[in-house]
Amino acid sequence: MIWYKSSIQERCSPLGAKMGRGSPVCQQIREKIIEMFKNNVHQRKIGRHLDISPSTVHNIIKRFKESEGISVRKGQGRKPKLNNSDLRSLRRHCIKNRHSSISDITTWAQDYFGKPLSSTTVRSYIHKCQFKLYCAKRTPYVNSVQKRLRLLWALRHLGWTITQWKRVLWSDESVFQVFFGRNVRRVLRTKEEKDHPDCYQQQVQKPGSVMVWGCVSALGKGNLRFCDGTINAEKYIEILEHNMLPSRRHLFQGRPCIFQQDNAKPHSAHITKSWLRRNRIQNWQPKLAYVFILRKKKNHEEHVK
Repeated sequence: MIWYKSSIQERCSPLGAKMGRGSPVCQQIREKIIEMFKNNVHQRKIGRHLDISPSTVHNIIKRFKESEGISVRKGQGRKPKLNNSDLRSLRRHCIKNRHSSISDITTWAQDYFGKPLSSTTVRSYIHKCQFKLYCAKRTPYVNSVQKRLRLLWALRHLGWTITQWKRVLWSDESVFQVFFGRNVRRVLRTKEEKDHPDCYQQQVQKPGSVMVWGCVSALGKGNLRFCDGTINAEKYIEILEHNMLPSRRHLFQGRPCIFQQDNAKPHSAHITKSWLRRNRIQNWQPKLAYVFILRKKKNHEEHVK
């Protein structure tokens, strides 16, 4: 649980160090002032010894005479627009709407609290709630069916041993941007150098990229193939013939293995499946039967409702 402190915090400084204007004197220095006052030391001398203004020393001694206390008075400045309860409401709204912009949150806060709040004020209160705007991490979209399929697959292979996992030959394709990538880069500059040519990040509409196919197992790395253009079923079969088969012979030395691939269209094409059967390759893909079972169950649930 987060506690929001509305009172002014004391900034304690060592003896002889000057503090900023309006900063409360820490407890240690106030006690030292009262101790010297009880020893009949003049206020100006106390101020010179502790490097504090005589008016500050006078006010602390005056407060001690009136109330026999030396605690810091509560700040008499402007009261905050949002109290602790409002901050908790703001925090809950930010948690429920993490992708909202500052302007959207400001509009909501003005309507919810009924107060004239600016975007700068809302931003500062968001920081008090220990939130800060970051670039969101990107993750692939996974729907409910895909989540349940992954769960079924994980449960099915939960009891596999290390020896069984070593029999798998993993494969996949990936696209790499080789020039003018879209990754955000940071640059070291001053505020006035934002239009300096050396501080720009060059980019193009369609950066150059290359498709790479590769395979790997617990026994080592397989072949790496650079692909030109779009991969269809015919090109994928050619990749398997010239790269997957030699990698399987080199890594497993004729021992049985399981070839893993995803459900991309070239992988699940009929000619690709026929080629795998002709070459007696045990293929490991997410079972389509799981999809039919889940869809049938979902349709049954909707019909019951």
